[in-house]
Amino acid sequence: METYSHSKLSTFEKCPLKYKYRYIDKIISLRETIEVVLGKAVHETLEWLYKEIKKNKIPAIDEVIINYSKNWGRNYHSEILIVRDGLTAEDYFNKGVQFLLSYYTEHRPFDDNTLELEKEIKVIIDENGEYQIRGFIDRLSYNLKTGEYEIHDYKTSNNLPDKDSIDDDKQLALYSIAIKEEFGKEKDICLIWHYLNFNKKICIRKTTEQLERLKKETLELIKKIESTKEFNPNKSALCNWCEYKIMCPVWN
Repeated sequence: METYSHSKLSTFEKCPLKYKYRYIDKIISLRETIEVVLGKAVHETLEWLYKEIKKNKIPAIDEVIINYSKNWGRNYHSEILIVRDGLTAEDYFNKGVQFLLSYYTEHRPFDDNTLELEKEIKVIIDENGEYQIRGFIDRLSYNLKTGEYEIHDYKTSNNLPDKDSIDDDKQLALYSIAIKEEFGKEKDICLIWHYLNFNKKICIRKTTEQLERLKKETLELIKKIESTKEFNPNKSALCNWCEYKIMCPVWN
């Protein structure tokens, strides 16, 4: 059985050559950006926070920031790339502190009935069982008031997408298929993105028809990838953050 991830599929859609470098040639990342460090440190801290909460402990905000500092120190080193002019590693570190302060204040006492953290999911997307999508849910909860399962995802990016972009996002929708298969296809699921840079929570819901169409579209994308012979670069603003830019023919 061939296994794909949302990240793998998304990479091909954004730049086929980057897909080739990463997943076919298996070239180790040549550089890492400060945004990746920030995202890792914040995600690891929120995972730790909710693990403590599941043990019936609510850490003080000072403990949360100390944990974040440790995670940052483990991920950051002097070779990390900072693309944006005028910003330093300290600026990004402080961003993470502000994300966590705002999130903590907004969600305390964290009584949203969290079920699992970093939950692994697998979704078979074709009738013959040849292809599956594998991924990890940042946080899964069950809302006792609405009777909905909630799939939470944390975003540390500088951009707040518009409604159409959110509706087109495939990742959490694919994950919801797995949750329906595990807990019941009739279950209602809310897909929730936490845009920490804006202290904003966005929730959408998908119909059964939309999810079936997504499975079909995902399979078509996989078939396209497997039939591709020439993996051409796609030059865009994202290139500045690409770990393979220094070897890309577009930029050589």
